[in-house]
Amino acid sequence: MTEQAFSRPLALKVAATLAIAAALLWAGWITRAVVIDEPPRIVTVRLAETIGQFIDEAARADADPATVQAASLAYLQAAELAVADMGKDGRVVLVAEAVLAGAAEDATPELEARIAARLQAEVQP
Repeated sequence: MTEQAFSRPLALKVAATLAIAAALLWAGWITRAVVIDEPPRIVTVRLAETIGQFIDEAARADADPATVQAASLAYLQAAELAVADMGKDGRVVLVAEAVLAGAAEDATPELEARIAARLQAEVQP
């Protein structure tokens, strides 16, 4: 019975020490993950220029106004969805005409490709 009385407090002390060590390791890991977290990648898109090019092409097209209006609406919706999709992978997407972004990466070609892909997907059933 004496051995059992000594082993129980010892077991509690060992368990408490292991729990404290585990908590400290976890806290260190969390701190490292927060401190070393990579900053988001910032890109810019020339949205007004892209939409302006589409409007210019639509104005030159020989189509009735209802068709041009429907195509313009589809283009604007595709542009909005493309910008939203570009921001889903952790990037911050800034409209270049609205900010002074400095040396931020220009992702306008990617935006134009995404818009074209969305418009193609809408045309094909």
